[in-house]
Amino acid sequence: MGQLGDVKPLARERRVVLKKDRQDADLNQRARREAAVEETARELNPLSGEYVELVDPWDPLEFKRDGVQNGVYRNLRLGKYQVDARLDLHRYTVEMARRAVLEFVRDCVEADVRCALITHGKGEGRKQPALLKSCVNNWLPQLQEVLAFHSAQKQHGGLGATYVLLRKSERKRQENLEQHQRRNR
Repeated sequence: MGQLGDVKPLARERRVVLKKDRQDADLNQRARREAAVEETARELNPLSGEYVELVDPWDPLEFKRDGVQNGVYRNLRLGKYQVDARLDLHRYTVEMARRAVLEFVRDCVEADVRCALITHGKGEGRKQPALLKSCVNNWLPQLQEVLAFHSAQKQHGGLGATYVLLRKSERKRQENLEQHQRRNR
């Protein structure tokens, strides 16, 4: 073994223990928590609650996804389909209405409702006119279960209500497929 000569121990630097600013850590943790809660809420209810383009109380609401036949849409617009479920949003706050619309649409699909009616009012003469009407107009296209919607006929609430055409549930789609296969045999 070789000899170690002229070896000097390394000089140790004095270390300073840094204390994290407790207030910054709390703020950071709080911000992360709020973001997580917000993300969870968005996952539970995908309807955006941010900016909503306002519609006039007297404007009709109309929307049709690609693939919806014009005749089907015309019948919806003219109120020719039986309304199997109704939701009345009068006296609801925007947040209450947002939750109610999402639950209503999902419940309708689950119960095989194809045509529903949402009454939102025109919001005429209000400080912020047609707010719920504008929100419904913004939310419904965000839901894949909604194929089309249109302002209702006078007997169903006119411009203060909207017909909603919904997708078939997976169960109903399967039943139709089986029925068509039996016919073709």
